[in-house]
Amino acid sequence: MTQQNFKRNCLIAATLAAFALPLVVRSATYLHILIILYLYAYMTTTWNLVGGFAGVLPLGHAVFVGIGAYTSTVLWLQYGVTPWIGMLAGGVLAGAVGFLIGKPTLKMRGAYFALSTMAFVEGIRVMVENIDMLGPFNLNGPRGLNIPPLAHGEVNFWAFQFATKEPYYYIILTMLVGVLFLTWAISRSKMGFYLKGGGEEPDAAQALGVNVARYKVMAMVLSSFLTAMAGTFLAQLTLFIYPKSVLTLDLSFELAFIALIGGRGSIAGPIIGALLLRPVTEFSRIYFSSTLPGLHLIILGVVLIVVMLFQPRGLTEPLTNFFNSIARRFDASAREERK
Repeated sequence: MTQQNFKRNCLIAATLAAFALPLVVRSATYLHILIILYLYAYMTTTWNLVGGFAGVLPLGHAVFVGIGAYTSTVLWLQYGVTPWIGMLAGGVLAGAVGFLIGKPTLKMRGAYFALSTMAFVEGIRVMVENIDMLGPFNLNGPRGLNIPPLAHGEVNFWAFQFATKEPYYYIILTMLVGVLFLTWAISRSKMGFYLKGGGEEPDAAQALGVNVARYKVMAMVLSSFLTAMAGTFLAQLTLFIYPKSVLTLDLSFELAFIALIGGRGSIAGPIIGALLLRPVTEFSRIYFSSTLPGLHLIILGVVLIVVMLFQPRGLTEPLTNFFNSIARRFDASAREERK
């Protein structure tokens, strides 16, 4: 068995195991935790399209989560539009907003882009908190929007509501696998090479005729669209949204922390970061939210400092090296057997 075949078989086995997990894990609580892990892995992967491959540091991606959540929820509550269509509508709106943000700001370097995205998400949050009606749309201000749950045991696919956690599990897992495949395809395309070159050496890439700003804006639009879909999923999972839950800098910072700790610019980085750090976040919120609110961000900050000091490229690199060493051993064993 070659190293390539070994890696491919491990990837297929991990994917099949993830899809089969609900057959073993029957607890709704544990399934909910897994759903949250996959959701954050998905959002961090969409963040990584800009924050990793494009080489900038967006700290306002929560605005796209909020746009997706509010768009689908308002369309469902006020006009009866199924959240599945609302998810696409929110994605299109978020993509347009991402274009408007990225067009003037992605030419900036250093901390300027990060600061501009932070300012934007805070401005949107304050606006939503202080506005009940935005034209014909009822945002309900700081009180948020509540999606009426279905009767106990009832299932309505078009309402994006289910009686058990399993459908939510498979939906977010499918979304995660899809966005990972898309990220893999982009990383091996012309766009991926241009993004990487423009992120690492923008002056050299421009000297070679690459329109760096154009490809960064394209990545921003795609990232915004996909992130907004996560907002719709989150709204339908919790059935309640308000500005500080989906339009907060805490969420934006957390996505950046997860990507940086896991491995910014790598495909596996967001998965590794989410699977390692989200349980810490969840348990710190469960046990210390009343006495030490915000402790999870402090923990993430400490972990980030340690990782940046000793493993600046993130945890993906040592784990990949370890995995490759195992693959080489299997490859060597297979060659010995053939002899």
